[in-house]
Amino acid sequence: MTKTTRTAVITAHGQPSDPAPAEAALAGLAAEVAAFLPDWDVRSATLATPGRLEQEISEGAVIYPFFMSQGWFTAKVLPDRLQGRCYRMAPPFGLDAALPALAAQAIRQTAERLSWPLTETHLLLAAHGSARGPKAAEAAEHFAARLRPLLPGCTLSPGYVEQPPRVDAAAMSLPACSICLPFFAQAGDHVKQDIPQALETAGFQGILLPVTGALPGIPALIAEAIRVAALDQSAGG
Repeated sequence: MTKTTRTAVITAHGQPSDPAPAEAALAGLAAEVAAFLPDWDVRSATLATPGRLEQEISEGAVIYPFFMSQGWFTAKVLPDRLQGRCYRMAPPFGLDAALPALAAQAIRQTAERLSWPLTETHLLLAAHGSARGPKAAEAAEHFAARLRPLLPGCTLSPGYVEQPPRVDAAAMSLPACSICLPFFAQAGDHVKQDIPQALETAGFQGILLPVTGALPGIPALIAEAIRVAALDQSAGG
C-alpha cells in the first residue's frame, strides 16, 4: 500500500521591501523541521512573496503560522488568502507552550557562560508591540509570565518597538549583566536595525541574543506542533 505524504506549510510575514532573504531563511527552517517529520512534505512561504503561499498549499495541508501572536495576520490575512482551501492551522509559534522552556534554557546557558548568577542577571524581552491593537503585547506578556518561574531570581522586563515602554527606555537603566532576547520569529528590520539602535541609544552593555525563532530546539518544537495540529480535528479553516 502506498503511504500518503502529508504536507505542512510554514508561513511568516517576510520582508515586503526585499522578500528573497526572508524567503530563503524560512526555506532553511523548513528543511530543518523536515528532518523531524520524515513522512511529511514540509514547505515554506512568506506572505511578502506574491502568490507563494497559494502555490505551496495543497489539499488538507497543515499551515504553521511562524508568527508571535494570534493577531491580524493569523485571524484575517491567512484565512482570506486561503479562502476556499481545505487546511488545518496550528497555533502561532509565539504561543507554543513549549517555547518558554527553550528560551529559558538558552538564557541560563548564556548566563552560565558569562559566569553571571541568575539572581544578578536581568532579561530584556524586546518585542514588537503595536499601536493598533493589544494582541502583540498580550502575547509577549503571556510569554514573559511563563518564562519568569523558569528563571528564578532573574529580573525580566519587556520593551517594545511600537508601543511603550519602548526598548530604549526599558534598557536605559539595566546593568551590564543583562541579556536582551528579541521576541520575534525572523530577523527582519526590527531585529537588525530598530532593536540594536534602541540598545545603542540606551547605552546597553549586555548581550543581545538571536531572535526567539532561531534558538536551539526550535525546528523540533515546530515539528511537534505540526504533528499535534494534524491530529486535532478541531483545528484549521
